[in-house]
Amino acid sequence: MTLQEIITQLNLTVLTAPHPPARIKPTGGYASDLLSCVMAGAKPGNLWITIQSHINIVAIASLNDLAAIIITENSIPETAVLEKASQQGVTLLGSSENTYQMAGKLWELGIR
Repeated sequence: MTLQEIITQLNLTVLTAPHPPARIKPTGGYASDLLSCVMAGAKPGNLWITIQSHINIVAIASLNDLAAIIITENSIPETAVLEKASQQGVTLLGSSENTYQMAGKLWELGIR
């Protein structure tokens, strides 16, 4: 399943898309708001689900080569975060769902 299909099926808001979502195939998912846990546990190609929207999420996603970050509960990053994500090649997506709901929906789509 491509990131574009996930965006469409889950009605996600594209905040940054430095790479075409139709070419990205997420390999799994990881849900955490603790950055050190994401650094240690998320695998390259994973979708990261979090309520965090500050600039440090961009560094973590870039370091771990994540497919995208899904920011939950309508938490909107500041302009500087969006700009940094675009520069670093990090896709940011938004959702009104909470992290638990988003994880369940991704699981239903087959993202393990």
